[in-house]
Amino acid sequence: MYRAALQGQGNSNPRGWHQAKRFEAVIDLQTFRQESQSDFPTNKKLKDRLKRLKPKDLDVRFAENHEEVFQEIDCLDCANCCKTTSPIFLQTDIDRIAKVFRMKPSQFIDEYLQRDEEGDFVLRSSPCPFLGVDNKCLVYEDRPKACREYPHTNRKNMAGILNLSLKNTLICPAVHKIFRQIEKEYRK
Repeated sequence: MYRAALQGQGNSNPRGWHQAKRFEAVIDLQTFRQESQSDFPTNKKLKDRLKRLKPKDLDVRFAENHEEVFQEIDCLDCANCCKTTSPIFLQTDIDRIAKVFRMKPSQFIDEYLQRDEEGDFVLRSSPCPFLGVDNKCLVYEDRPKACREYPHTNRKNMAGILNLSLKNTLICPAVHKIFRQIEKEYRK
């Protein structure tokens, strides 16, 4: 699933998420879906074990694995999150992106957004209408806060979002790999 091709070794991430040398990863999303679904029961058990860690230790474990994984995986090689899910749009996100398109916020909402079952604004459809054919975000500098923070694996208080992180193992190859690495650490 995470085959590395030696082509392009040393390319920097255009999004600036890490500066380390990396290999161009070829991510087969169909294989990823199968593997992530197959690993989900194991990841669910791991999540339950991780809840027992001290919050600070959990944050450190995720942050270290986040750094390591994102030296190997470039989001531009995948963009599965943009292809399959929607971020939550805060009012500040709506105002900022509407301004980019020279639209009123209400026009932006009418054209691109709907309310989900929890009352949050989300995209009407997927893939994201702002995702380019090259997997680059057309509103990258102005993207929603949820997109800026995704996949949420290098933040404080991981204990508070373990359920979300477990769900993200089915969406993001990097989160899936982070869970796999942490699970390997537990087996030692």
